[in-house]
Amino acid sequence: QVQLVESGGGLVQAGGSLRLSCAASGSFFSVGSMGWFRQAPGNQRELVATITSSGSANYVDSVKGRFTISRDNAKNTVYLQMNSLKPEDTAVFYCNAMIRVRSIWAEYWGQGTQVTVSL
Repeated sequence: QVQLVESGGGLVQAGGSLRLSCAASGSFFSVGSMGWFRQAPGNQRELVATITSSGSANYVDSVKGRFTISRDNAKNTVYLQMNSLKPEDTAVFYCNAMIRVRSIWAEYWGQGTQVTVSL
């Protein structure tokens, strides 16, 4: 059974930093693109950043210059370094990955980790 396990959320003051991690575990052949989404109360889930298996990254405009996505393919882990955090970044952050199990690619989600940014 494939799982994405997240860690690193918490409470931080505005201007502070947090680093999220998400590790894929279980039995699978390979991991493709990985990414982070977030959902604030009353809002739809939105894409924050994605990274391909070769390291090509994309970001939503609101986090460009503040967040950095990276991955360690040997550990099947994706990271999100978040700097200069703002109260509007407060949300539940979800890890997402395309994972190949035998011959089938499927999308997997983590359980979510809360990020709260206070004034």
